[in-house]
Amino acid sequence: MRKLLSLTLLALSGSTAFAGGYRVSIQGQKQLAMGHTGVAVVNSAEVAFFNPAGMAYLDKKFNLSVGGNALFANTKFQNSQYGWEAETKNLGTPFSVYATYRLNDWFTAGLAVYTPYGSSVEWDQDWEGAHLVNNIDLAAIFVQPSISIRVGEHFSIGGGPIFATGSVNFNRNVAINPLLSVDGSGTDVTLDAKGITAWGYTAGFMFNPTDKFRIGMNYRSEIIMEARDGDANFNDVPGFASTTPTLQNTTFNADLPLPAELTVGMSYQVTDKWMLAFDYNRAMWGVYEALTVDFLNADGSIRNTSNNPRNYKNSSTYRVGTQYKANDKFTFRAGWYFDESPVQDGYFAPETPRNDSMGYTGGLTYQVNSKLGVDFSFLYLHFDEIDNSYDYYQENGNTLPFGGTYKSSVFSPGIGITYGF
Repeated sequence: MRKLLSLTLLALSGSTAFAGGYRVSIQGQKQLAMGHTGVAVVNSAEVAFFNPAGMAYLDKKFNLSVGGNALFANTKFQNSQYGWEAETKNLGTPFSVYATYRLNDWFTAGLAVYTPYGSSVEWDQDWEGAHLVNNIDLAAIFVQPSISIRVGEHFSIGGGPIFATGSVNFNRNVAINPLLSVDGSGTDVTLDAKGITAWGYTAGFMFNPTDKFRIGMNYRSEIIMEARDGDANFNDVPGFASTTPTLQNTTFNADLPLPAELTVGMSYQVTDKWMLAFDYNRAMWGVYEALTVDFLNADGSIRNTSNNPRNYKNSSTYRVGTQYKANDKFTFRAGWYFDESPVQDGYFAPETPRNDSMGYTGGLTYQVNSKLGVDFSFLYLHFDEIDNSYDYYQENGNTLPFGGTYKSSVFSPGIGITYGF
């Protein structure tokens, strides 16, 4: 029994990371509507996220963009061999706030607050994958002060530090074995860590060889979220196992990677009204080879250490977008992107039910007056149906794969305001 409990406790820890496809690409209403392009687009304070170097080219002295989205995610699971079926429907609320201020002709400062990582997954109660995950709720907020320096007429550089703060709450059963239960639903554990902080940076450049053509590049560094002294609490422990050390409430440490990203792109002003944009993004998910978690004794020494393979791969996203200014009141936008999954075969865990996907976007701006505009956007994200498994769960010395067919989709409407003078 002690061996069984130890193995299942160690196996659960791989599901608690700020990683594995939890990148939320909703960092602005205008740019989301254009396929989330923006590294070479200058049309609002949203450029503070996409490429701070572009802040120098905003035509107004002060610019403010505020927006938020409702993100409705749905995933269905089915195992054809045993007839298992389950579903998770979840709501997320990513938001962003951007402000820029031009101090002189060559120097602009800005501040960006946004949510690039976050997810909420809650599977049906007592589903067959409860030994891997019941529910997970994680969030990360980035605060990014930036500067932009204009070097001559056609070139600028920009960047700044990133302060990241986040939290994670994760629950799963400690074993497949139903013996470990009080009411038949199984003993479960909740891992909870709040107030996790870390630092990174962003840097980029923008080059405008002509009045109509822009080229941009932006890099955001890897950030390691160091969870220290998080809480691990066990629930519904049967009486005969209540004194087992591996089922005692404890604390844990873990380093959680948020990968570096490199984005390059261009935009072209076809006419005075019509613009096209293209971005290529490379996310360095290969850093997430495994997650090591230390479970601690009361004196802070290590009780158990878990090394959980994830073997993610670097992945690419290809984005295209367009903007059309119909008149002084209305500007319309549309876009599309293809997003590669970093998850490899055999590592597909239900806390990260994502695979290759295509995003379809659109939106518009209604210009209330010369200073104030209202932005609307939508995103429909369709994931390819996939039959895959996670092959590294161990219990009682045995490796027990869990897999099936996953069907996922996301719909996200958004609204924001743009203000400048």
